[in-house]
Amino acid sequence: MTTTTAQHEQAPTGRHPQRWLILGVICLAQLTVLLDNTILSVAIPSLNRELGASATDIQWMINAYSLVQSGLLLTAGNAADRYGRKKLLVAGLILFGIGSLAAGLAQSSGQLIAARAGMGVGGALLMTTILAVVVQIFDDTERVKAIALWSTVSSLGFAAGPLIGGVMLDHFWWGAIFLINIPVVALALTAVVALVPESKNPQGERPDLLGALLSTIGMTGVVYAIISGPEHGWTSGQVLIPAAVGVAVLAAFAVWELRIPYPMLDMHFFRNRRFIGAVAGSILVAFGMGGSLFLLTQHLQFVLGYGPLDAGLRTAPLALTIVALNLTGVGPRLLPKLGTPLTIAIGMALVSAGLAAIALLGGDGYGGMLLGLVVMGAGIALSMPAMANAIMSAIPPEKAGVGAGVNGTLAEFGNGLGVAVLGAVLNSRFAVLVPGVVGAASLPAALAAADGSAERERISDAFASGLETSQLVGAVAVLAGGLLAALLLRRAENADPARPAA
Repeated sequence: MTTTTAQHEQAPTGRHPQRWLILGVICLAQLTVLLDNTILSVAIPSLNRELGASATDIQWMINAYSLVQSGLLLTAGNAADRYGRKKLLVAGLILFGIGSLAAGLAQSSGQLIAARAGMGVGGALLMTTILAVVVQIFDDTERVKAIALWSTVSSLGFAAGPLIGGVMLDHFWWGAIFLINIPVVALALTAVVALVPESKNPQGERPDLLGALLSTIGMTGVVYAIISGPEHGWTSGQVLIPAAVGVAVLAAFAVWELRIPYPMLDMHFFRNRRFIGAVAGSILVAFGMGGSLFLLTQHLQFVLGYGPLDAGLRTAPLALTIVALNLTGVGPRLLPKLGTPLTIAIGMALVSAGLAAIALLGGDGYGGMLLGLVVMGAGIALSMPAMANAIMSAIPPEKAGVGAGVNGTLAEFGNGLGVAVLGAVLNSRFAVLVPGVVGAASLPAALAAADGSAERERISDAFASGLETSQLVGAVAVLAGGLLAALLLRRAENADPARPAA
């Protein structure tokens, strides 16, 4: 496959006449998938009560979706380049709708986890094509602005999930947070069929099915070990065995990808310092954001005592800040002035500061949390478009599907790992502070088993302390990601000064 052939077969030259309408259509499909990444967080207390879900069950309800999606994104990217991005958008919407119906009607934790895994398949087909389509229908002069709007939708979906979930739970049972996806999927499906042009490269690489299997097994083994650590002990066989299997399988995945002619993940991408810098930032900001939002909704409901709707409303300033800054073009205007490395460093430092403010100032009331949410929103609005643009600009246009798959895979892995690691930190800290309390792995269970008001207060204080510790871990991870990404990108620009900084 040559670059010239790929470009002629993938998309017409110049700007697509309906590019902005198409962007709106695919962002609608994307919003549905992204909302599902976070909307479940606000339903945690309801699932504890109505399904009897344990803390580990809740983490798997969230991680089953993320792990399946991240394991399939790279294969879906290869398939999109070869068989057609529009076809995969349509198939993804259909599968996502079916999975949403199954999740909404689930009667047990196991059924919900299985349905969430099925939704992850549809989500993988969608997410791998959306950014690739954006790259194909916009030329260089408009691509940064289009990616900023795409990133706004990404951030909005990430942050608005708890708000929409709170509204639904205030009026309906928990299953409604999944059934609401169905009419949105139907609308997006109609629009995609009518408006989105087909783009593909028939001579692209074949899907790497073994690579997809190895990556999914490897990531599942590692994250399973992290989730199980607090319950079984970090040195137990139930933790060490899946961890060792996961690491070994991921190593085999890397060796396999280096040896085959059509790898799911082209390891040569990792020779590009711009790509490595953007990826490092994406993983760690997803780690901090995914895990911290998982903790934030519990903080609002369990510590500050808000109901699901009130908790969702109080996360709204995060989304509103992101939307306001990106729709007014602050990010796209600052990016060429500051350069990609400095923009990412400032943005992720703000995200880290916001997480720290929530941890240190949010325990006694909503005021400190509000400050943290606004600061976080400003940081996300700056950093996420810059990171996405850096990743896509480091990958050849003819591999846009694969590039989007790499971007989505590592972000999803970071998100799932953040929920697992920060959730494990919370559970471990909580169990240490309340030794001997029955049900210490779950706050509602521990409170139900408490003997008297003094014991309940001690348990609540221990949970708040665990939240503070885990949120600070997330803040450190995000700050480290920002500094590492900025350093690598700056070194890449110094090594290749002819390449544009933004």
